[in-house]
Amino acid sequence: MHDWVFEAIGTRWTITTPAPLAAPVVAAVGAEIERIDRAWSRFRDDSAVAEMARAGGSHRVEATDQPLLDWYRRLYDLTGGAVTPLVGGTLAAAGYDADYALRPAESVPSVPAWDDVIAGHDGVLELRRPALIDVGAAGKGFAVDRVAGIVADAVDEYIVDAGGDMVISARQQPVRIALEHPLDPAKAIGVVTLDGGAICASASNRRAWADWHHIVDPRTASPAWEVLATWVIAPSAMEADGLATALFLTPAARLRGHFDHHADGFHHVTVRRNGSVEHTAVPGLELFL
Repeated sequence: MHDWVFEAIGTRWTITTPAPLAAPVVAAVGAEIERIDRAWSRFRDDSAVAEMARAGGSHRVEATDQPLLDWYRRLYDLTGGAVTPLVGGTLAAAGYDADYALRPAESVPSVPAWDDVIAGHDGVLELRRPALIDVGAAGKGFAVDRVAGIVADAVDEYIVDAGGDMVISARQQPVRIALEHPLDPAKAIGVVTLDGGAICASASNRRAWADWHHIVDPRTASPAWEVLATWVIAPSAMEADGLATALFLTPAARLRGHFDHHADGFHHVTVRRNGSVEHTAVPGLELFL
């Protein structure tokens, strides 16, 4: 097997295939990651998101990106507003800004309601006023899905891994995946075994500064502290990524109630700050705690 390793959108990517990908496939992967970054990064002055922060009004959405906005609206509704793309201004004021200042402002603003800012999101993102959009809760998973789609058109067997957010092609030989200990990256709390699908993780220790971390509860405009780490297995990385964040803010039973009777059901592992672990019947799960 061949590993193509590179850095992009702030994380390390590893694309594993039986043989090196052809040059046109490599170029297509790079071009798609750059396109997504230019559209949705709040850390670039030349991104579409930066323009939305400067001016409200209408901003065209690529057809390829419509599922991301649709998923955000669904998450917003499922979580009672706890997962929202409008958290960007709060994160920036808390210090997680384009300059990575990591110095919270004296006053951190609350997160506005979706309908107070976003008038529509179908084909065109209609903003009633300028807003700093942040798609960090599901955006990396979305990017992994997009890259996996390009790779899948070229080869049948692959793993696309962006900092632990993964899409795995259907395979006869399952893959064992370690679940990183949220307090010690050198250790694992367990392993899962997957023969296809997507797995994504979220942890409060990955981007932490001062008294903050990057998973903010918009209802309190402060970090969510009860949960340390989550992992979600779902049909797509976008879904898994968004649900991994949602589990910091919304009871798992509430989320599962909307998914268990549908084809897009999911499995999860949640580690809480009090040391307890909650999980579904995750395939091949072995916990070491």
